[in-house]
Amino acid sequence: MLARGARRAARPVSGLGWGVVVAALVTGAVGWWLGWVELSVVAAALAGFVLSALGFTIGRSTYAVDLDLSTNRVTVGQRAVGRLEVRNTSRRRLLPAQIELPVGQGSADFHLPSLGPRAAHEDVFAIPTTRRAVVVVGPVRSVRGDPVGLVRRRVRWTEPVNLYVHPELVSLGGAAAGVLRDLEGQATRVISDSDMSFHALRAYVAGDDRRHIHWKTSARVGELMVRQFEDTRRTHTAVALSTASADYRSVEEFELAVSATASIGVQALRDQRDLTVLAGSGALRTASPPRLLDDCSAIEATSSGRSSEHLAQWVARQAPDASVAILVTGSVPSRRALRAHAARLPVGVRALILLCGNGEPVDVVQHGSLTLAQLGSLADLPRVLRRVVAG
Repeated sequence: MLARGARRAARPVSGLGWGVVVAALVTGAVGWWLGWVELSVVAAALAGFVLSALGFTIGRSTYAVDLDLSTNRVTVGQRAVGRLEVRNTSRRRLLPAQIELPVGQGSADFHLPSLGPRAAHEDVFAIPTTRRAVVVVGPVRSVRGDPVGLVRRRVRWTEPVNLYVHPELVSLGGAAAGVLRDLEGQATRVISDSDMSFHALRAYVAGDDRRHIHWKTSARVGELMVRQFEDTRRTHTAVALSTASADYRSVEEFELAVSATASIGVQALRDQRDLTVLAGSGALRTASPPRLLDDCSAIEATSSGRSSEHLAQWVARQAPDASVAILVTGSVPSRRALRAHAARLPVGVRALILLCGNGEPVDVVQHGSLTLAQLGSLADLPRVLRRVVAG
């Protein structure tokens, strides 16, 4: 019990405080060994400083703390505001304290004045949203200690709250209709013996479904003829983003790629199309546009990120039934290499490779079922997709 109490009492002592304690012990020992009264007095004074500082942490704070954000989701550059309210829930007056509020990589400090019984204090603060990120706000901690900083007692009052700073988006509307359109009822030129789109007639062979026999033609030619169909399927759009920093010339170029990916994904979801978005360590959430944008907020380019070389193979493995594949990368990879890598996509998949390079002119080149498009700014994305559709 004594050891536990000693540990609890020593917990608030800061690094500076421990330095003073060590100095007190050393000077006291040296003073006793050499018989120097002056050193013993200094040691006693230092020990007195630490003990008096501990007095600032005696007592229990009885706060009720509320941390609220005006919204948990904003777009880059939008204003984000938070509110911090501290209430004294006791029947006695509480001494002033310091409030610490971690915000992302930084921290904000608020001075909490002395609060009377049931009194409250409120602060409003702004959160920087100049770059896409997931900003962790909190937890709120109260700090009590001496003016010198020998002791600091921190008490945690809230859980951290996430603020999602979404990437900038551009509205695509009908611009992407040709690339992201619903293929339901449109032929894919894959021959099938049972589907919705009639293609031709052929001679009956053992094992054919007798329901597909075309009796009128069979009677005319004197042998059984069955209907043959073209395969039809619903659009499944797969979007894969390179997160290898080597694929991009600048941070701005990567941000353009993220915004393009998010804009295409959000449009596909609004059009109620099947969607898979691959970025970073795996598939992003596509249950709704806000969930997708939340995950886009956390995407980072790293030296070990998945590069454009592996995007097509990644799509083939994670979305084998995709009918449209959009591969998004920076301006560093060569077009010849990108075309070679795209050959790893499943046969019959319509592919678009989007090369993002800040300030580059719009350029669209068709290679069979593969299209390479150069994007110089987010505002150009609708125009690029219209040119892709036009062929």
